[in-house]
Amino acid sequence: MTQDDLKAALEAVLGPKGVISDASSMEPYLTEERGRYWGTAALVARPASTEEVAEVVRICAERDVPIVPQGGNTGLVGGAVPDGGVVLSLGRMKTIRALDPVNQTITVDAGCILADIQTAADEAGFLFPLSLAAEGSCQIGGNLATNAGGVQVLRYGNARDLVLGIEAVMADGRIWNGLRGLRKDNTGYDLKHLIMGSEGTLGIITGAVLKMFPKPRVRETAFCGLPGLDAVIGLFTRVRDSAGDALTAFEYLSAHAMAFTTQHIPDNRDPFDSRHPCYVLMELTSPRAGDDLRSAIETVLEGAFEDGVVSDAVIAENESQRQALWNLRESVPEAQKHEGGSIKHDIAVPVSLVAEFITEASAVVEKELPGVRICDFGHIGDGNIHFNLSQPLDADRATFLGEWERINHIVHDIVAAKGGSFSAEHGVGKMKVSDVIHYKSVVEVDMMRTIKRALDPKNILNPGKVIDLN
Repeated sequence: MTQDDLKAALEAVLGPKGVISDASSMEPYLTEERGRYWGTAALVARPASTEEVAEVVRICAERDVPIVPQGGNTGLVGGAVPDGGVVLSLGRMKTIRALDPVNQTITVDAGCILADIQTAADEAGFLFPLSLAAEGSCQIGGNLATNAGGVQVLRYGNARDLVLGIEAVMADGRIWNGLRGLRKDNTGYDLKHLIMGSEGTLGIITGAVLKMFPKPRVRETAFCGLPGLDAVIGLFTRVRDSAGDALTAFEYLSAHAMAFTTQHIPDNRDPFDSRHPCYVLMELTSPRAGDDLRSAIETVLEGAFEDGVVSDAVIAENESQRQALWNLRESVPEAQKHEGGSIKHDIAVPVSLVAEFITEASAVVEKELPGVRICDFGHIGDGNIHFNLSQPLDADRATFLGEWERINHIVHDIVAAKGGSFSAEHGVGKMKVSDVIHYKSVVEVDMMRTIKRALDPKNILNPGKVIDLN
């Protein structure tokens, strides 16, 4: 079948505005955030409903045409980059289908922008807690397909923990309607968790029933300078033991991360007079208006000061100051771009081993890449560290980036030895397929391949991503 025949078949379902085939208009759908991968595709299909998604999949399945589902295209591992076939963009599916204040759920199309869902929940008096840097452009379908993490996992869990039900189109074009807003449903395999996190390789998420939570009425945010990594873990355990589930976020920045974000991002200011080896941003929240979280956070900090765990700290006095402190943390990835090439790792280890991992991995990569600047930061509370390496000041960018795979292997070996994961929240995508084979057991890989072959026997859903079938 020719490309023209495929286009005609899809236009008959989606209309002329639902199909993109000219090169310039397709270009944004063929690249990814980091610019590491450039794809090719016959065309881009833009369905406006679940039924249209199903028809697109059916047409492609009948013709053995690969399909690459794509949300906001904000992924970081090449998971939405096509290698031929059809890009299926969910961007036209933006409807908030229902909001149930008693059940505390919101049912949405997969193409809804994350920030729009947050706003809808907020206007109804609730909180949808999934929060990440790309929330102004990422789509919830992509968030669920990759099981996105973000800055509030410590309190509310990953994306999959915020879902009660999903709707998905399977590889043969059938629609699975699992949009049940139930907190208890013990009737067999929990299929939604199979589809979520599969990065579009087992089914295409088209809708979801999401949990909402009571909106925080009290919030206290502190930014701290600390003398070292052991102090970071020490402060975390103190706050966790004292505040319990009021501890919503506990974020870490290294000295290089802090230097980059204050140097390159306008309006970012270091709140302290002197530099520190490590920094922590922590936030306590409560839905109860009368809770005295200020006293709670001050008490913890006073004890930490006395014991030398914290060297300096500031507590936000208003929302503007709070946002300024959060900007220090959230703008690190953007700031690092100004320092040349960077080799990146999205790893997780048990919280108890975070300091040990950073210390060991830092020593190894500094030996392997003399002059490398380690820009590590991340979510201490859930053990997820973005162990990013900026090129030495006098290095050639291309030469440095040429070390990516070798250094990844070294770092991931250290992670594996500590019982960790080579992908904490970004997914596997195209970038880490070989890591799945290398680090997972033969049994686990065989199980993944069996599931993929059963649900997508023609291998048309995002082929080449997550699991290698060869």
